[in-house]
Amino acid sequence: MRKFLLACVVSCVMVAPTVASSNDLAHDTSDPLFLQADEEILTKTSIAYWDHILRVGQSASYGLNNRVAIGANVHYQHDFNGDEDGFAAIDLGGVYRMGTADDSNSHIISDVLFGFKFGGSSEVRTPDYADSTYYVGLRFGRQWAGMTLSATVKSTWVFDDERGVAFLDFTPESYFRIAPEWRLGAGLTIRKATHKDPIYHTDYDQEWLHMKLVRQYGRTQYVGHIDYEFESDEAQVGAYINILF
Repeated sequence: MRKFLLACVVSCVMVAPTVASSNDLAHDTSDPLFLQADEEILTKTSIAYWDHILRVGQSASYGLNNRVAIGANVHYQHDFNGDEDGFAAIDLGGVYRMGTADDSNSHIISDVLFGFKFGGSSEVRTPDYADSTYYVGLRFGRQWAGMTLSATVKSTWVFDDERGVAFLDFTPESYFRIAPEWRLGAGLTIRKATHKDPIYHTDYDQEWLHMKLVRQYGRTQYVGHIDYEFESDEAQVGAYINILF
């Protein structure tokens, strides 16, 4: 099963779309290299289900200029098989665009990601979801009219007296504008952690396969996604709505 899914992702990365695509990248908010312009506001409303846990979230970000955006998000989860119910920490973060497509002949885009979480419900104990965390990352890639290829390296530190841990995530992504109103995305997230959960002895290392289908309506996008985790053989399904003001 794992080899089959990995083969699907590699095929998506290697094969360029053959359908005419929209050239308007400014409103393609699901593009992995998207950054809103000066004074634009992007909101994202999400819902997802995985491992008997339902999560809903709301985020908003604001473009300070054409290179810097700041934002915040908050999430709530309900655990149908346990007591990990409550609000996650508030996430405050930002993106700084170090290099644009016009800055060099290679047309490579590069971003610095940064942020932190604080607070949250004491009943929600998933470390990278609820506890105080700090993160920094580098995202880079290239956009064409019909596709985007990118990769992100992100380091996260979770501060907790009992369940503190550090993560290193590597996420390559491919994103195709297969028609003027339709997009298709695929990616992998390989996560390595410093140690296992000291209480439940579960392994924090994960390998996720991500697939998403996007429908564009002007400055609004409706997105459905399926995510599969190889280590646990479990899947997450969800949807979100992006609105660009």
